[in-house]
Amino acid sequence: MSRKVPPLNPLRVFECVARQGSFTRAAAELFVSQSAVSRQIATLEEYLGIKLFIREQGGVFLTDAGEAYHREVGPAFAAIASATERLQKTSLSSPLRIQVYTTFAAKWLIKRLNRFQQEHPEIPVRIATSVAPINFAKSDADAAIQLCEEGSYEGQGERLFYDEIEPVCSPGLIREGAPLSKPEDIFKYPLLQSHYRKTDFGDWCKYMGIEFPEDKEITEFPSSLLAYQGAIDNMGIAMGQTRMLQDEFKSGILIRPFDKPLTRSLAYFLIYPEGRLISPKMRIFREWLIHEIEEDTP
Repeated sequence: MSRKVPPLNPLRVFECVARQGSFTRAAAELFVSQSAVSRQIATLEEYLGIKLFIREQGGVFLTDAGEAYHREVGPAFAAIASATERLQKTSLSSPLRIQVYTTFAAKWLIKRLNRFQQEHPEIPVRIATSVAPINFAKSDADAAIQLCEEGSYEGQGERLFYDEIEPVCSPGLIREGAPLSKPEDIFKYPLLQSHYRKTDFGDWCKYMGIEFPEDKEITEFPSSLLAYQGAIDNMGIAMGQTRMLQDEFKSGILIRPFDKPLTRSLAYFLIYPEGRLISPKMRIFREWLIHEIEEDTP
């Protein structure tokens, strides 16, 4: 047999009026008009067939029946409020798990993450790195930051910024070698690339209207991080992701000899599981992340 429960919104309004002892104060707490409060109380009284309040010149007072009803209903609402508060605190205090590419984590996210932890010490963040596309069915991650084409990811995504690339090298490399006065001069130097970014040099050369020599060898590294370090150590010219190398450009350990970046259709996306509600802590992290990107945009 189903339980006999009155309409919940009028019941909530009743609890608020009884606790506040005033239709006006209840309306302010609930962010509604006083007439809306009156209508909800009338609805509840009609449903119950009992008068719950008496309005007098000095204010509004509970009837004996209303007083008895509130003694039992009031604690139930207090318990609901306490349970909700505890649940939200538990949700916020549990770690926020984000899967990201290693290069993005090392060259962009980690150096900014301390600011997030200072602003939101109640939200611990756990970073996992992977170049593989996120599989939320097999991962406990709340979200992922992934480099890919629009719509090629699992779940729902939000673009953070496009992939922008151009040749980078150390000042010492060209100081001691051939000048880099035109794009094809890069072929006079060893070229360095990541195993996962094998089309970068070809894409940039096509963008610049030059042909990449078929016999030109490229030194391959397991990651972009190592390719960039090789460029810093005068090993050759790397194809750099400009958003990842702002600190190196500012310090002068890497330079952009041409300053002709290629913006590709690839982009970094913040990706969420399809159909899963975004948690409050994830919304907080997302807002912080967007703000950091806006502050970082040249």
